[in-house]
Amino acid sequence: MTRVQLTNEEWEFIRPYLPIGKYGPYPEHLRQQLEGVIWRFKTGAQWREMPQEFGAWSTVSNRFRQWRDAGVFEAL
Repeated sequence: MTRVQLTNEEWEFIRPYLPIGKYGPYPEHLRQQLEGVIWRFKTGAQWREMPQEFGAWSTVSNRFRQWRDAGVFEAL
């Protein structure tokens, strides 16, 4: 099991900024997917190397693209 990437306090701060699409994701998987995105950029690994605990790599990758396109990662 990979270390948890976010504390509960950090997650509660970030969660309202993550848009939920019309067809998903399941809200209970948002934290898992965001932690997968953090893992990917912390390690520099390829998406396909992502541990299964974050969910399917393709789902996490797609979620990252959706968040990126929605401007979630833009600095204010």
